Amino acid sequence: MQIGGIILARYNSRRLPGKALKDIGGKPILLQIYQALRQYFSQGNIVVATSSSPTDDPIAAFCKQHQIHCYRGSLDKVAERFYDCAKHFGFEFAFRINGDNLFVESRCIVQMMADVQQDASYDFLSNVKERTFPFGMSVELLNTEFYGHCLEKFQQDARYQEHVTLYLYENENIGERKYYFNTKTPEAKGAHLAIDTPEDFEIAQLIYAQMLEPNNTPPLADLIRYYKQAKKKYEASLER
Repeated sequence: MQIGGIILARYNSRRLPGKALKDIGGKPILLQIYQALRQYFSQGNIVVATSSSPTDDPIAAFCKQHQIHCYRGSLDKVAERFYDCAKHFGFEFAFRINGDNLFVESRCIVQMMADVQQDASYDFLSNVKERTFPFGMSVELLNTEFYGHCLEKFQQDARYQEHVTLYLYENENIGERKYYFNTKTPEAKGAHLAIDTPEDFEIAQLIYAQMLEPNNTPPLADLIRYYKQAKKKYEASLER
């Protein structure tokens, strides 16, 4: 079974331009995510999916420099880009990983991989439902053939094209599903760990400085403790 990890990334973010290649802990965010995933995927099964727009040339150049597979597709039709990338590389199942999700939820990745290898009838696996995990630690795994059929239904819908799995959450009756919930660290719900703004970036740097093993996302309870301390330190800096 071919299971791939697709990192969706673009360079020209409105709120934090160039965020995918901004440096944290001595490495670009995109490289941090890639190296975290390399613990679970072979090099050939991780792809950065960016757009064919010239604005994303820096991401393509970065991938070439670091020998990372890069797929270039539609700028605005992100869902189509994700699906076309999965088909191009022959992935039967494809993880959707966001290029601003520095803190990879590896435990969900490992469990989802094990679950589809044991039962290939699943179409959609996700830890997003009810948002018990922090924003920025989303992990979703899709059966490529199933997702292709879904894409045919919303091909021209800009809202579903932009938000890759929104159609599935709004149409709960389709597909065989499995959801994963965080029950051990309830204080993690609502935490914002995605790097989307300058504030997010500063807080992520402060979190990263506290991590004992920078190349590995710490247990969720520790990560949330680091997050709270980082947020408090950031807010204190604004008051000076």
